Amino acid sequence: MMNPRKPLLTLLASGSLLFAGTLLAQDQQTQPPMPPPPPAPQTTMPTPQPQPQPQPQAMPQPQAAPTPPAGPDSTKFDSAQGQVTVNSSMPAVKDAGPPPDFATLANGKAYITEDDAAAYPPLANDFLHASGGSQHLNKSAYARWLKQR
Repeated sequence: MMNPRKPLLTLLASGSLLFAGTLLAQDQQTQPPMPPPPPAPQTTMPTPQPQPQPQPQAMPQPQAAPTPPAGPDSTKFDSAQGQVTVNSSMPAVKDAGPPPDFATLANGKAYITEDDAAAYPPLANDFLHASGGSQHLNKSAYARWLKQR
């Protein structure tokens, strides 16, 4: 026989844990940690009088070519080795040319396979979508894909 207190105690324990978890998850305002104490003042020794040094011959510095200004997709910063430019843009799209005929891609078959589609890169990249998940692309599906392009 089941004791009626067990389900009640289980419910009470899980509810209190849930409530405690939500309380602990709240954003708590804490005071920032105390900053470290300032370092002890250093005793300085008197500096000796600098001796006059002869002026070395000034060597002409090689003039670096001026760098073009950073565009909206690039940024420049200085590093130990010199100035670094980081470009973050997409490369120019290569034109694949006009799409070939269905018969050219199908090689005499009534459908185009994924291997056949490799002859035209845009179709090879979009073959899964153009074929609707199938392994073959028929003439009407190819015509539909050409219209959507």
